[in-house]
Amino acid sequence: MIRKQVFLEENKWMYFFITLAVLVNFSGLFVILIDPDANVYAALSKNMVLQHNYIELYLRGTDWLDKPHFQFWVTAISFKIFGIHTWSYKLPAILFVLMGARYTYLFAKEQYDKEIALWAVFIFLTTEHIILSNNDVRAEPYLTGLIIASIYHFSNTIRSLFINKIWWHLIAACFFAACAVMTKGIFTLISIAGSVAGELLIKRNWKMLLNWRWFVSALLITLFITPELYSLWYQFDRHPEKIIFEISGVSGIRFFLWDSQFGRFLNTGPIKGRGDIFFFLHTLLWAFIPWSVIMYIALFNKIRSGLRNANTDVKPGEWYTLSGSILTLIVFSLSRFQLPYYTNIIFPFLAILSARYISEALKTTTAFLRILFNSITILLFAFCIAVQLFYEPAPPFWILLIIVGALIILLIGMPWLSNASSSKKINKNTIALLRAGLSTIILNLYLNWFFYPDLLQYQSGNEAAFYKNKNYPGVPGVVLNSYAPSFEFYLTDTFIKADSINSSNPLKTAAGIWYVSEEELLSINKSGRPYELLKEIPHFHVSILSWQFFNKKTRKDALKKYFLIRMM
Repeated sequence: MIRKQVFLEENKWMYFFITLAVLVNFSGLFVILIDPDANVYAALSKNMVLQHNYIELYLRGTDWLDKPHFQFWVTAISFKIFGIHTWSYKLPAILFVLMGARYTYLFAKEQYDKEIALWAVFIFLTTEHIILSNNDVRAEPYLTGLIIASIYHFSNTIRSLFINKIWWHLIAACFFAACAVMTKGIFTLISIAGSVAGELLIKRNWKMLLNWRWFVSALLITLFITPELYSLWYQFDRHPEKIIFEISGVSGIRFFLWDSQFGRFLNTGPIKGRGDIFFFLHTLLWAFIPWSVIMYIALFNKIRSGLRNANTDVKPGEWYTLSGSILTLIVFSLSRFQLPYYTNIIFPFLAILSARYISEALKTTTAFLRILFNSITILLFAFCIAVQLFYEPAPPFWILLIIVGALIILLIGMPWLSNASSSKKINKNTIALLRAGLSTIILNLYLNWFFYPDLLQYQSGNEAAFYKNKNYPGVPGVVLNSYAPSFEFYLTDTFIKADSINSSNPLKTAAGIWYVSEEELLSINKSGRPYELLKEIPHFHVSILSWQFFNKKTRKDALKKYFLIRMM
């Protein structure tokens, strides 16, 4: 009874902190998009809306074949409803993450209990790379929500006893799985199929493993991805004369089904990469912070539990989360394409495993959790202080300062406030865990409100677009070879990609405002073509920071120069 009363009191705090965790994921909604990927995806969706063409993908005036359409369709709908803005690009991605949080809660509550479900949601929403990805939006926020949703419905397909519920969950599971495939490709099915198959294999549920449901699932997923297959056929397969990846006869459907995934995995496709088999193991240490240490312990304990019961018919608990996590990590680790945000799609699994471990650990009086998470809280604050001292971003609007200051006061005063609010004292380990989550919230408010707005003034593409939009409205923007997707996305007028200094259409490009690098300006000088220099803009590749740039004392030496000019 005492534990139940304490849990009810802790629930009040959990709901409060989950609300804060939801809000912090919206804190980067108005922060400028970061080159290259976010602005590439935004520009593709923008071109869909402006050209009224939702089948073909174009970037810089040419055919674009890399990712499937689903993310761009969703973003284009947002642009159509709200207009073309930074926030209307990010909003649907954040909503998909919140959908993932909802399904994380439903799955964890169904498989465990409400306490674990609440902890899983809090862990998921305060994981560092989830919040970062809701600022630097790519495909992963969509995938994260879609994959856990599909697995939840597949798990209910297995559990359901009534045929009407089986069909409802099966259709929903296949729909979400198909949307995931249309977001990133068929490799996304590895996480879903691996999770479900692992559950059935470990529990030796041979009858369900060979059930008719999986044949129907394959048919439904194939049916649901037909819009993607048609779009690729329409743009590429029916036009073998198009030059894609510097060759003709490229099949969009083949790229979608093979080269985009298997080709990259085997490193035989048109886009190649290099990889480190241990990349994701050490990446998760910071990407899953502040919960990464607990996550690794939870994974180890779950694997040990499985091995301990390997020769028995009794396999307690669920195995979806471990199976989906481990198989996905193995496949990603063997692949040559390895980027930190790839792991986001298994964060719901890892959050549930971590929450399960925390629930058990909180029943003991050990000081391990308290020491660990208090140390992590101190490290995160030390990181904020280091950024402020060495980078020294400009302060934001005063109301944002007040909000961050109030949260810092809450973090410091939590032990007193929690004990003063109830006759039942909350576990000190629980307080340490909540404070670590709160420290991540404060860290990311600092990054989204202090650091990134200052940093992105050095991303010259958007700065050039803003200057041109304000001072030369109605005039096209022109680029040569400079790759700055932010210039294309934030430009409110026509975007032109010139072929060379002596463009094949010099009259059209001459009327525009040119965005050029220092090297390109030197070439223009050598060509003798007259121009008017309008603005010099400092530039740094902000997604790959260096110490020389990060240190305010040496930053000027790390900057390049870009220019806006008008041809005479």
